[in-house]
Amino acid sequence: MNFKGEQSLKNRFPFRLGTTSYIIPAELLPNVMFLADKVDDIELVLFESDEFTNLPDTATVQMLKETAKRSDLTYTIHLPLDTWMGHEDASVRERSVDKCLRVIERTAPLLPFAYVLHFHGDQRGEIPSPDLERWIDGHRRSVERLLQDVNSQDLCVETLDYPYTVIEDIISDYNLSVCLDIGHLLLCGYAAEDYLDRYLTRTRVLHLHGIEEGHDHRSLSFLPAGLLTTLIDRLGNGSNNSRVLTMEIFDEGAFSQSLDVLGRFV
Repeated sequence: MNFKGEQSLKNRFPFRLGTTSYIIPAELLPNVMFLADKVDDIELVLFESDEFTNLPDTATVQMLKETAKRSDLTYTIHLPLDTWMGHEDASVRERSVDKCLRVIERTAPLLPFAYVLHFHGDQRGEIPSPDLERWIDGHRRSVERLLQDVNSQDLCVETLDYPYTVIEDIISDYNLSVCLDIGHLLLCGYAAEDYLDRYLTRTRVLHLHGIEEGHDHRSLSFLPAGLLTTLIDRLGNGSNNSRVLTMEIFDEGAFSQSLDVLGRFV
């Protein structure tokens, strides 16, 4: 299906509206070119491993930078997912941090709006590790290394499947920012409004996606009635440069539907 007629919602909200760098079936730069006149920010979803990397080379970074300048565009950088910042093995933690630092160094010329980071649990569920004290201490050590290369408030730690209260002391002690993933909250049964109440003042990035039959990263048309209204209202007191709201979806059909949904709030 071809959705060449998507509307543009650029500069239409009191926040920077964004989506991911995987909307059309193409590499990073064609996606950015496709999206540049439609949104204010693009989340560059980057992978870095022994088997595969999509880390842009220097020439591509320069083209991304030029596109951003020309199109009034910013980038948020989603740091690699296969990282284990709280692992019991110090060498695993160090390799994870090194992987993130390589991405940070390569994308620094883009002057990213924020870097999004996962604090993965040793296990899934409400308790992220059977040795919580060790797990938290490991993340503290990893954050201290990351902060040698990035401003603390530019580092946004995302909500996952465990209660954010588990890590909120790390966030406050190191003056980090929050990435509120509304889709994750819905999927895991947490009250999104409660998280907005508790963490919005420290939030720089929000991820928004619908849930369909237990699967996330779907079109915004699958959001619960009233939630989007509440969210837009809560974000209405900011400025266009204070927060990014990322439609974290990964195909053109969902993107087009989501623009239609958000267009009703313009």
